[in-house]
Amino acid sequence: MRYLQGEELAVYRARVRGCLLGGAIGDALGNPIEMKSMVTVEAQYGEEGITGLVPDRHGMVGTITDDTQMTLFTAEGWLRGYARIMADGGRVETALVQEAYLRWLDTQQHDAPPPELSAPHRTGWLRKEPWLYARRAPGRACEFGVPKNHVPDPLGAVDGTPGPVNPDAKGCGSVMRSAPFGFTDASPQYAFELAARCARITHGHPTSYYASGAFAAMISHLMTGESLAGAVRLGMELLARYPGHEETTAALRKAVGLAAAGPATPQKVESLGGGWIAEEALAIAVYAALARTDHWKDRTPIESALLLAVNHSGDSDSTGAICGNLLGAQHGDALLPQHWLAQIEGRAQIAMLADEFTATVCPGGQRP
Repeated sequence: MRYLQGEELAVYRARVRGCLLGGAIGDALGNPIEMKSMVTVEAQYGEEGITGLVPDRHGMVGTITDDTQMTLFTAEGWLRGYARIMADGGRVETALVQEAYLRWLDTQQHDAPPPELSAPHRTGWLRKEPWLYARRAPGRACEFGVPKNHVPDPLGAVDGTPGPVNPDAKGCGSVMRSAPFGFTDASPQYAFELAARCARITHGHPTSYYASGAFAAMISHLMTGESLAGAVRLGMELLARYPGHEETTAALRKAVGLAAAGPATPQKVESLGGGWIAEEALAIAVYAALARTDHWKDRTPIESALLLAVNHSGDSDSTGAICGNLLGAQHGDALLPQHWLAQIEGRAQIAMLADEFTATVCPGGQRP
């Protein structure tokens, strides 16, 4: 546990809030243009692409997708697992995360919360939030992998072998939900391996779970004040220890090199892929967070990074969400674009979950 007080506690709380809320902003920015080509985006919104929150296909602004939904349930499940470890040493974190994903699955299969007594996993306040009961294009591997009832061994080796559920699935659905594994006082290596094991609940391809692990390790470093460049470098160094890391490492090296090669543009983002698969989504998000661009001259660096992360012909909401997680963990919630944050669906409940995390991980501090 972290026994933080005063300014240190405030910084930790701001980083947890920033990570979850920043991810929601990036998710909502990219949601309306996901799967649209940049030619179509520029024709619809102008040569700069989207420059802020725009209505989705239902005419709603600021709506989040399955990316933020699953991130919140990840946070809830891991928080329960962390509390159990602190209470009695019980190593059931992967089982509790899977139960949380079953609660998420309820939000995709029901119009309102099912009765609690109908299943043992149906507990807690998050599952009762009506705004979460909305299908926002859930990934097939997530939707069909969660009910398999196979929970990875919480102490099993992360060794580059395919997982038993969807062994060929290397989509980004495991990466976009993995930021909360970096929130606690556990080591970056623990965050990496926990994220990898929980990724295998739905995504068995090693690249998918390695990208998830590397992302969680980066968040872990950012939570302790490491620079973004340092967090990425340290995450890549940790990744390189695991057999079969090469595909994920190559994508990240390309992103880091491209970020150092001059001003960023949406065209350079396209060279990293579409973000549909795990390593590409993480690479695009890392590139957008690291790079500097004058493409949007009237925007702050954080705004420009988020816009860069979503203005491409691919999985814009996922790359925006991952980039927002990174930026929010680095800078905290106070520096997020407040005019965008004010329009985000469920922002009060997202902040409440973040504060619950802070109160559990930092019991010496006062609940906000």
